[in-house]
Amino acid sequence: MHEKDRPFFGSFNPIHIGHLILANYILEHSDMDELWFVVSPQNPFKEKKSLLKDHNRLDMVQLAIKNYPEMRASNVEFSLPQPSYTIDTLAYLHEKHPDYSFSLIMGEDNLINLHKWKNADTLIKNHHIIVYPRIFEGEKNDSDLLEHENISLIRAPVIELSATEIRNMIRTGKNVRPMLPPEVFEYLDGSSFYK
Repeated sequence: MHEKDRPFFGSFNPIHIGHLILANYILEHSDMDELWFVVSPQNPFKEKKSLLKDHNRLDMVQLAIKNYPEMRASNVEFSLPQPSYTIDTLAYLHEKHPDYSFSLIMGEDNLINLHKWKNADTLIKNHHIIVYPRIFEGEKNDSDLLEHENISLIRAPVIELSATEIRNMIRTGKNVRPMLPPEVFEYLDGSSFYK
């Protein structure tokens, strides 16, 4: 069986309801079989100091998606060299799962900077990329990338929740319960995480 899977790479620091709304929308509006939340130990464009430990973020993703059978948490990058490069992870996934067809999910803001990614041309040439809309500062994407045959822009709801803002709210004692899946809120509540 040739399965279609879409890795959704991220720090998920923490995973929040915006991630779940987007993942569910993509599953419901595509022909994919599963959506994999690939928890990244280190994004080459982000500092590691604000990250919770890898296993804590993986635990939160597993808790958040436990009632969604088409969603899966992946720790594939935990054993790969760091920082994590998407092209390397996708090559590894293809090697381990040759019967699967992997695509990539990214925000429109990431598409703007895709040219800075390792082997960006190869990534675009060899992988289908689903781009979801984001509100962001700076230039809009006026390149030809959105016209590329391997790139699809979907009209998913724009959910502007920021994990950074959620961490700041936790740090200052504000209520973040509505922004997190209940299981993730319970996991963080009473802990010293992000404080």
